[in-house]
Formats: sequence, structure tokens, C-alpha cells
Amino acid sequence: MSYRLPPLHTLRLFESAGRQLSFKAAAKELGVTPSAVSHGVQTLEDWLGAPLFHRSRRGISLTSGGETYLPAVANALALLAGAASQLTSRGKGQRLHISAAPTFASRILLPRLQRFRDRQPEIDVSIDTNHRLVEFPRDGADVAIRLGHGNWPGLRAMPLLTEILVPVCSPSLRERLGTEAAMDDAPIIHVTLASQDWQAWSGATGVPISERQRILKVDTIQMAWEAAAEGLGVAIGRRPLIDRELASGELVTCSSQEIASNTRYWLVAPPDAFVRTDVSAFYEWLIEELAPMQQRLGETGLLSDDLRLATPVQLPGLSDLEDTGTTGAGEGGGGIDQRSNVT
Repeated sequence: MSYRLPPLHTLRLFESAGRQLSFKAAAKELGVTPSAVSHGVQTLEDWLGAPLFHRSRRGISLTSGGETYLPAVANALALLAGAASQLTSRGKGQRLHISAAPTFASRILLPRLQRFRDRQPEIDVSIDTNHRLVEFPRDGADVAIRLGHGNWPGLRAMPLLTEILVPVCSPSLRERLGTEAAMDDAPIIHVTLASQDWQAWSGATGVPISERQRILKVDTIQMAWEAAAEGLGVAIGRRPLIDRELASGELVTCSSQEIASNTRYWLVAPPDAFVRTDVSAFYEWLIEELAPMQQRLGETGLLSDDLRLATPVQLPGLSDLEDTGTTGAGEGGGGIDQRSNVT
């Protein structure tokens, strides 16, 4: 059968621009110029004989035709990407694409990755630590490792690791503070992408964070710890990720009060990804690596039973891909939306 199709590259341009309602944002995502996006969309509109966007000085918006066409194009591109991903994972060589939170990747995953390669030499691993939103399967990721509550709609989330939160600072700052009570005079280091950490710690311990305290804002957990090591203030340390600095003395705790985080790290993917041999092998290996850390944290007495994890959770089979509480319905209100996002 011969299909009458528009130029395929214009569909990618339209999908990105329509999803973000911005030619500029689409250009940045796809690595082209805004002019190229605009011309590509115009080519598609000319081919269809219908406008897809309203254009004004304030920006762009979808026409009624564009609103109807966008989900159809997005679903078609997702099917193509999914089929390509399945095909490239077959054969002797397999490639597992992992999107990982940067601090987890550098402190937990990379130092242990050689053991996975020794166990599964036929699986090549690629790791992406970009902060962008991940869409399965459009962005090429097979699985993602994220910090959260495990409730990403349309995706299956398998628990990995729960952290302990404790304020940390440099030894010199701790000496200047003198007592734990003096912490309310210290500058506070906030991570903009994890701004709830201080609120969670303060709420659980009853230690107030004064509005008068100076605040240094940074955009990554790693930068917060580096700033704390330089004596610039007090940051929230996340054990076991911060254990290396605590063991070396580069950072010290400045409070005796630790709490269990109300979030944890999860391995997240479309439900059917977990029946793949490479994904299941990676998950089971990762749980084995994390079990000793979780056990040590469990010995603090801060983790409730539901936060402890020592053995792999039963993975879904081919007939068990429905939501079990860690995934949600798709955009249409039923089934699984394979393009769901992971932040």
C-alpha cells in the first residue's frame, strides 16, 4: 500500500512546537533554528492545505485543526520511536538507555557500573543526566531514575532507595556555630529543584528556619554540598549520597536530628519495558547494589517498614501490565499513555 504522507521531518517540528506552543522552544529541543521550525511548519500547513497555528505578536496557539492533528501526530511518532527502540534492543548487542538524576548517577550508579558490565557484557549502557523532561519513548530513554513519590501517570515506578536528611556544613562553620541551637544564625543553602527539603526537615524536627536567615540558592544538590564545603552555609545532606563527604570530614553534620525523606529514588519506565531482559537484569542488579546501603539506613530506626527495601519487587509479566498504584491512566482517561513525562 502506498501512503500519502507529508514530509516526515515537518511532523517532528509541528509536534514539538504544538506541545510547547513555541517555535523557539521547539528549535532548542530539536537543535535547529526558530526560523527552520517556522518554515517547516509552514511547509506542513501548505501540504495539508489548512492552518495549524494562529500566529500573533504575543505568540502562537493551535487552531481547531491543529488541536485535532497534534495528538494523532504525537501518537504516530511515539509508535515509530517505540518500534525503533524495540528493534535496536534485539540481537547479540543490546543498548540500555538510562536517564538518571545527576547526583544519583555520579555517586551511586557510575562507581558500581563496572560490576553490571561484568555480569551483563552483552548490554551496552548509555547514561543521560540532562535536567529536561523525559518523554517515553520519544526521547530515546528506556528507563529513568528519579527522585519523587512514584506517581508518574502512565508509567510503572519500582522503588530503589530512601534517603535520610540531615543538615551539613563545613567543619570551620560548625566550629563557629558552636552549638546546635546557633544554627538559626547560619546562612541556609537552598536547592531550587529540591526546595521542599528544608521545609520537610524543619516540619519533622520542629526546628524553625528563620526568615531572617541569609539564603544562598543553587540549582543542583551537588553544588549545594560544594557550597557547604566552602563554608558558605548549611545545606541538607542526603544519606547515603553524602556519606563520602561525611566520612572524609569534608562536611560534618550540624544537627543531631535526622529524618527519613518523604521521597525516594525510583526506576521508572513504561509498564511493558520491565518484561525486557536488559531492563529486568539492570533492575535486579541495582537492587542488589543498593540493599546494603538501605540496610545501614534502616539500622538508624528512621525508616518505617514500607520504606525499607532489601530484595527486588516482583516485576510485571506480560499479562500483568495494568496499574498497581504506581502508574496512572493516560490522557484519554484509560489505558497507558506511552508518552508520559518523568521530571
